Amino acid sequence: MLEIVAVGALASFLTAVGNGAAGEMGKQLLLSTGALARRATGRETPLPASREDWESLAAHVHARLGDDPRQVEEWSLLLRSFPQPGAELPVGAGLPPATRHFTDRDEILRQLRREATRPAGGRPRVALLYGPAGIGTTEAALRFGATSQARFPDGQFYVDLRDGSGELGPTPAAVLLRLLRRMHVAHDRIPPTEAGREQLYRRLTAGRRAMVVIDHVSSIAQVRGLVPATPEVFLLVVVSGSSFPLEAELVPVPRLSDRDALKMMGKIAGRERIARARPRMPDVLAHCAGNAFALRTTAMRLLEEDTELEFPAPATQAPGSDPVRAIARAGCRRVRPETARLCRLTALGGWPSVTAHLAAAAAGVAEEEAAQLLAEAAAAQLLEPLPDERYRFRPEVRRYLADTAGSEHGIPECSTAVARTLEALLNRALHAAHAALPQSWRTEPAPPRGAAYRSEAEGVAALAAEVGNLVRAVLLAREYGHTTTALRLAGALWPLHLKAGHWDEVLPALRVAARCADEHRPGSRIAGALHFQLAHCLGELGRWEEADREADAATRAEREAGHLRGEASCVELKGLLNLYRWRYETAYERFVEAEAVYGRITPGQEGAEDLPRALALSRRHRGRALRGMGRFDESRVLLTAAAEFFEERGEAYNKARALTDLAETLHDAGENTGALARITEAERLLPPTAVPHLGYLAVLRLRCEVAG
Repeated sequence: MLEIVAVGALASFLTAVGNGAAGEMGKQLLLSTGALARRATGRETPLPASREDWESLAAHVHARLGDDPRQVEEWSLLLRSFPQPGAELPVGAGLPPATRHFTDRDEILRQLRREATRPAGGRPRVALLYGPAGIGTTEAALRFGATSQARFPDGQFYVDLRDGSGELGPTPAAVLLRLLRRMHVAHDRIPPTEAGREQLYRRLTAGRRAMVVIDHVSSIAQVRGLVPATPEVFLLVVVSGSSFPLEAELVPVPRLSDRDALKMMGKIAGRERIARARPRMPDVLAHCAGNAFALRTTAMRLLEEDTELEFPAPATQAPGSDPVRAIARAGCRRVRPETARLCRLTALGGWPSVTAHLAAAAAGVAEEEAAQLLAEAAAAQLLEPLPDERYRFRPEVRRYLADTAGSEHGIPECSTAVARTLEALLNRALHAAHAALPQSWRTEPAPPRGAAYRSEAEGVAALAAEVGNLVRAVLLAREYGHTTTALRLAGALWPLHLKAGHWDEVLPALRVAARCADEHRPGSRIAGALHFQLAHCLGELGRWEEADREADAATRAEREAGHLRGEASCVELKGLLNLYRWRYETAYERFVEAEAVYGRITPGQEGAEDLPRALALSRRHRGRALRGMGRFDESRVLLTAAAEFFEERGEAYNKARALTDLAETLHDAGENTGALARITEAERLLPPTAVPHLGYLAVLRLRCEVAG
């Protein structure tokens, strides 16, 4: 049996468990592994912090397995039952369609082809495609992908970083998250840490022939971890702007020559229209300066009958002027004044996406009118249409619109537009958060005005659809001095990282909001709540030391505010942060401390009505900690009491969770018949959609049956 539990396989399993503890059952497996490691080593074994630490733990466990055949069987079964996630890479092209008007980029395509097909020679295949905004970098990348599908039979995967909610774009961990989602890795199989995600990415692409395109990259850090280690994976990095010192084949995208510019415009507008506009073509070409976006937009204008192309003559055009901004200026002249006004006021927010609801708030018009104005703006290339009736600005177009909003409409109107938009987003976020967690004291009551959501799922979906704009709203509210709005918006994000796992997305907003609360509402309940949310988010991402600091800050703020329920909840979170690091004694002490704080809540005091449920959850947590400490009898008593409480309350899911914990405790104590009965009971309570939990119970059942 020792041949089955080889030290290398054990190290790989332990590392995968440590890096992959996302979702409820990922945490359950992490706790079970910690309990097994403690039993094997005979001492407390804190959660390893690095790959080397995991390998050291594997060696130590492996050295002790020969003393206990039962543990050998247990570990070998775990290794067989829980294969490392992400073994299969989905086949197929994942790039958006290439433009049909692609012109004069043959040399660029040749450079990309050379890099993608050259002998590896120990060097990763990486190209960095760069050029000014609108010059056609994305089009070149997509064209290469469209003509190279056969070269990458294991798939092409595209991630666009342009929709980030901050100026710096997504973090490296968030980029990896997006890429793994594009590779169809299930949410609960994506590791929470950057290191774990990078390892999964490399495991997925090992030995594959695939192409990865990361578009609108803003820093080398975003793609450094994606440089392939396997010779047949080609990484194409696309930058709108100057290049940066990535070890890659640098491929600049130059401006189109006048000849090719005319050729491109002819493909779009037709040769006859180009011929009729020939007298104005010198001015047009000078105005567009070989910029693909500017040329395409101008050609589309020629498709309209009797269109006059009004551009500044070269003599009056400022030297070095940006053709994209010039096109935006021309677009504003082309549309109705109310449309240009809506675009300028909406652009002030820097929103990742724009809906009719958001634009209506910015411009102070009805939503139906805003929808019509957005359609007109999109026809003038001031906006780009997205799925689900959304739009977005090109970055340079948005900057031009925002830069001119003050001079066109006045600073007071601009400030009012931002305030209206923030208020509209807050209203919807509060409605959605209340619908997502209708019984939670951590979400505000739904506002009296505005549309309510019909179900918890609908509320979560509404928050998820708007998460980029909500995160941006928190940052913008602080920038404009709307402190209360910033704090309330951040508070409304709670269901997103509690129920939907949007930890990477909401983290920047929570950091800003917690600092804002410390500056303007120190020692308040809102400060405690936001530090709690931040600690929870950091814990889910495996950033343990930061999470500890935020949990301490949350506890201090709630204590200073005299909020007993909040203080107890923060202490309980500190216990959970220790529990998931296998520090069972410390975790148990924090849970006992939390129950003592709960015990100070008197009848009629805020939180008294929730006290029985809070204590039942705490008993479950204490039972889990006691199991890790090997105190099985005490653990069984607490977990049984928790399961009985949830049965009385009709909370089937929480009862199933407590029964799962109880089954694990009984199994560890050698009472496998009782454990199997609890597993069966838990399986009956879970719906068919609870696939991860049911799968975990199936493996636990097998472990119990083998141990007999």
